[in-house]
Amino acid sequence: MATDAGNPIPRFPAGFLWGVSTSAHQIEGGVTEREPSVWDVFTAEPGRVKDSSTAAVACDHVHRHPEDVTLLAGLGVNAYRFSISWPRVRSGKGLDFYDRLVDDLCAAGVRPVPTLFHWDLPADLDWLERDTAERFAEYVAQVAGRLGDRVTKWITLNEPAEHTLLGHALGVHAPGKRLLFDALPAAHHQLLGHGLAVRALRASGATDIGVANSHGPTWAASTEAPDVEAADFYDLLLNRLFADPLLLGRYPDGIGELMPGDVEADLKVIAEPLDWYGINYYAPTRVGAPQGAEIEFGGITMPAELPFSVREIEGYPVTDFGWPVAPEGLTEVLTSFRDRYGDRLPPVVITENGCAYPGVDDQDRIAYLDGHVRALHRAVEAGVDVCGYFVWSLLDNFEWAEGYARRFGLVHVDFDTLERTPKASYDWYRELLRSQRPTA
Repeated sequence: MATDAGNPIPRFPAGFLWGVSTSAHQIEGGVTEREPSVWDVFTAEPGRVKDSSTAAVACDHVHRHPEDVTLLAGLGVNAYRFSISWPRVRSGKGLDFYDRLVDDLCAAGVRPVPTLFHWDLPADLDWLERDTAERFAEYVAQVAGRLGDRVTKWITLNEPAEHTLLGHALGVHAPGKRLLFDALPAAHHQLLGHGLAVRALRASGATDIGVANSHGPTWAASTEAPDVEAADFYDLLLNRLFADPLLLGRYPDGIGELMPGDVEADLKVIAEPLDWYGINYYAPTRVGAPQGAEIEFGGITMPAELPFSVREIEGYPVTDFGWPVAPEGLTEVLTSFRDRYGDRLPPVVITENGCAYPGVDDQDRIAYLDGHVRALHRAVEAGVDVCGYFVWSLLDNFEWAEGYARRFGLVHVDFDTLERTPKASYDWYRELLRSQRPTA
């Protein structure tokens, strides 16, 4: 049993959902069996990915999924969050693959929890265009019509904040646009697509729908007014720009007028009630006033013209990605959401939490997960209604613009042979899940 100074991890409420997460583009491969996505176009451009790799094969999950379902069953999770590739579905036979995957998961006693958009937009579409939201809803209805007899828990979008910021504002992710604040229409249209997708899922009979947004505490670099104001603005972009419309039906002050179309009418769609709210948590962010120059942070060049600057957080160990290991940030973001949104916040699921470290004997990952599960329990003790936790990720995978250099998996993947090897953290998580099972 996982321990901290000899103390077992406390038990979570009965019915708690324990799982792992993946995404289609990062693990599936089978690129010739689907339409191209914006990520295929992006990775074909020289210099976009640090090791010049692509996800053409990745983990070859599309051909080796039975092996991966066996790993899930051996792990003992009761849920698996994966994503459905919109370009694969559009190829004509893509839903056949997800049909088989869902059948195999159900047979293994693992609940399928699909995410309907995890950044791999079909290459001929653009979130800057309103029509993409309508096309998304049509695709969602198609998927629900095929899988809804077995899939009951759905996720509409994954991290629209990062897809907007990294893909449309800073250009370091697909589709590689560097629009800065002119990227805001992409945020609005993703939110609109979410609301239309919720309506499509409800029409298919779905009663368990959520979203996966990335959130974390913003820590001001100092108590000086310029740093506090910059941190507040960054917090608005990360934590309120997407949560406020979904949970309150309005944008933060000053944002709505920057969005396209009939914003008030769209907000009625965006704020369709959710059954639960997903939070992806990795680390807090320390933010101060702009410093008048480009800053390299976490492998991303932050432009000088931004009204804030991201700073290093000192005094914490860091992951292989350079992110601070701060489990207390998970407790903080959950209690702050409870305080901010009150009864407008539905039950919460941690839809991603994990870290990049090398090696198979990954004791640093075990320490990270142990600390964060305990921090999650402290939020439960503080009265936050948390009903699930998903580790990112089951497999080492294609880590977007980092290529294959960063390993988040509980299972090691040899990207030459595609051999899977469970890591020490896989065994740790399996033992944790055993300790959480009801006793006779």
